[in-house]
Amino acid sequence: MNTAAERELADVAHMLTALPRRIHDIVTLNVTRNPQAEALREGECTWTYAELAIATDAVASRLSNAGVRAGDRVMLVGENCAALVALIFGVSRLDAWATMVNARLSAREIDVIRNHCRPRRTIYLAEVSPDAAAHARRHEAAEGSAERFAVGSMGEVLFGALDGSCQPEAVADAAAEQVAALVYTSGTTGEPKGVMLTHRNLLYIARVSSTLRALDAGDRVYGVLPISHVYGLASVTLGTLFAGASLQLETRFSPQAMLKAITRCGVTVLQGVPSMYAKLLESLPVATAPLDVPQLRTCFAGGSPLDPALKAQTERVLGVTLHNGYGLTEASPTVAHTRLDAPRSDCAVGPPLPGVEIRVVANSGGDVAAGKPGTLHIRGPNVMRGYYRNPELTAEAIDVDGWLDTGDIARQDASGALFIVGRAKELIIRSGFNVYPAEVEAVLNAPPAVVHSAVVGRAVPGNEEVVAFVELAPGKSTTAAELARYVAGELAPYKRPSEIVVAPSLPVAANGKILKHRLAELAQRAASDVSPDRTMPDTITREEAL
Repeated sequence: MNTAAERELADVAHMLTALPRRIHDIVTLNVTRNPQAEALREGECTWTYAELAIATDAVASRLSNAGVRAGDRVMLVGENCAALVALIFGVSRLDAWATMVNARLSAREIDVIRNHCRPRRTIYLAEVSPDAAAHARRHEAAEGSAERFAVGSMGEVLFGALDGSCQPEAVADAAAEQVAALVYTSGTTGEPKGVMLTHRNLLYIARVSSTLRALDAGDRVYGVLPISHVYGLASVTLGTLFAGASLQLETRFSPQAMLKAITRCGVTVLQGVPSMYAKLLESLPVATAPLDVPQLRTCFAGGSPLDPALKAQTERVLGVTLHNGYGLTEASPTVAHTRLDAPRSDCAVGPPLPGVEIRVVANSGGDVAAGKPGTLHIRGPNVMRGYYRNPELTAEAIDVDGWLDTGDIARQDASGALFIVGRAKELIIRSGFNVYPAEVEAVLNAPPAVVHSAVVGRAVPGNEEVVAFVELAPGKSTTAAELARYVAGELAPYKRPSEIVVAPSLPVAANGKILKHRLAELAQRAASDVSPDRTMPDTITREEAL
């Protein structure tokens, strides 16, 4: 691949050297280039880059006066808004660490993170988020007693009490060492881990993302992915602003708002998880009729597997290619994505980003044969510094040579494109055969009645069985038995679900990812609210599997 963008990024060492020192320098660069260009849009309100710079400086000054020091953690409880962006940059200006937490997390989840990171200050974006206001009241930072601070023209935030026991972390001058953001992820386990992402991690993704997406000052990017998650932070927010483009912020996803953004509000670039595109199509009167989206030029999916049926239907309706990508929080997050000048009809996640090395590793520890699946290991400037306060887990994830074990199963074709087969921890071994949930989900998602599905394994004596949870589109109906008959014609016997549960909805995180660990627990307890239909015997012979 020899596009202008690839050539621009080919000298990785030079590109890294030329990056700004800190993430807040993105704002400074754009003030120099075009201070009156639109940076953020929230509802009917906008901020230019000059106004964002003023807000960033004011936040930094207010935080400093409130006792925040370099190396402190500052916990930001809220949802997408301009004030959150200014707070992140203001924290950066002080060399403190921004710990963004989605306010829609439960009280227990919020408190686990708070107790682990021990923030110097917790700030609640109560004006845009009723959930943030509720957490503030729980933490005795109610509006009547808490310190308030107006972030420019974009509303007030509430300051929690100063934690005098908070100890700052050491500060590094090098962007590759200084932590910019502490992002908590539950991965497949449900237990939160604090991923330390440095300024260089995030700036590298911002630079590469903006270049490969060909963003410029004329673009308006839809910013609905939660900034508290790394996809929304690095690729969407920082990538958009690095290019000097405009970011249209949405506090929460709704298909109606997304439809308005692309048909009436001039959005040129969409970035989302596959379930957002599924919900958009589901909301349309005719899910196959092309939309009039005069300014939309491209859209991207990431964060969870994209199945062929959803990709094809989205492209028919939007009239542009739905590009696919792959990443994980520990990689800031992007590892690979398809290129604008090389659209694909399949669901490959594209070649690795410039500067990212990959290995596809067999169980023996050596590299697999070309085209064969194995565990994906990566190395590059996007790899995290480690897990906060957990050196043992960090050593398990990153080896002495800097290779990160992603825990995902992948294969690479002759063109260099990666295909994500599934997660190693989600791999189901049925009667000695490997079942990759993503493959089964792609089949289950194809019928028009299905919005999305999730496949998990369940232990039975001497074996594992496949359990599928399926969410239907409003107004559509089908049964587990009908889905089982369809699946029987598409999958080998050993891959077919032993149980299919048609559920009213599937549990999802704020970033749209299905919470599979909850479904796995539900399957193991056999405590579904819906009585699943048995569609296969508990065990099958090797002859039946073949």
